[in-house]
Amino acid sequence: MNIISIILQAQQPAQQGGGGLSLIIMMVAIFAIMYFLMIRPQQKKQKELQKFRNELKKGDKVVTIGGIYGTIEEIPENGNYVMMRVDTNVRIKVAKSSIVRDFSDAQQQ
Repeated sequence: MNIISIILQAQQPAQQGGGGLSLIIMMVAIFAIMYFLMIRPQQKKQKELQKFRNELKKGDKVVTIGGIYGTIEEIPENGNYVMMRVDTNVRIKVAKSSIVRDFSDAQQQ
């Protein structure tokens, strides 16, 4: 054999066997990494926020998504809202889903 035929044979792509299996394993690994780094922490955060909203009680100082600071005055039994005092003689009706954190936590930060 001469050198030209060796070079031409080296340039031809080799047959790959089992390439499909390695692709599936790679895709599963990428999904697992995304799940543990992105999806799972977000689900945990949502559960904690829902638990916080379910445990609200009269007198809690809270902050809404819009940045309104106030104190909870009334929580109806089956309502999706709370009555919140934001100033002297000023009460507003706020959806429970808009309450994001405890006011005392905001002061510590």
